[in-house]
Amino acid sequence: MIETERLILRPWVEADKPAFVALVNTPAMMEHFGGVAEAPAVAALIDAQMANQARDGHCMWAVEARGGALAGICGLRIGGHAGTPVPDELEIGWRIGERWWGQGIAREAAEASIAWGWAHTARRRIAAWTNRGNTRSWGLMERLGMRHRPELGFTHPSFAADDPIGAMIVYTIDRPA
Repeated sequence: MIETERLILRPWVEADKPAFVALVNTPAMMEHFGGVAEAPAVAALIDAQMANQARDGHCMWAVEARGGALAGICGLRIGGHAGTPVPDELEIGWRIGERWWGQGIAREAAEASIAWGWAHTARRRIAAWTNRGNTRSWGLMERLGMRHRPELGFTHPSFAADDPIGAMIVYTIDRPA
């Protein structure tokens, strides 16, 4: 568990799934992920994170505001997708609910996750990716000190080659000296 001034980042539990689906499965939240999805598909993201936590000791954790409200997801996972330039990268990712936008929650959770990554892994860099249209996400990557790595860009295998949602841009941050 990671604690910040306003947040608790913690492993997921089965009971989190309904709140997570309600929080992130909205048109605005899913705009850059292919649109609103069936609830089981969204809940499957939590299953994957619970498996990552069990296997690796970390995942993209539940982000809880102090007081108990689920604010979203943020943390670290290993690997992107086979056949891409990022299959084994330590990836940081986030999805913070609309209610929490504009309050610095994503940045606070991401900074805490990056600090955890440096303290608890031997990785030399942390990567993040999104599509070019997701300006809020890659803008946060830049504010975190990450730099755009055009040579690592790829087409996400879940999308058609000509679908702009699947055209991933990649940013990385190197371990501090």
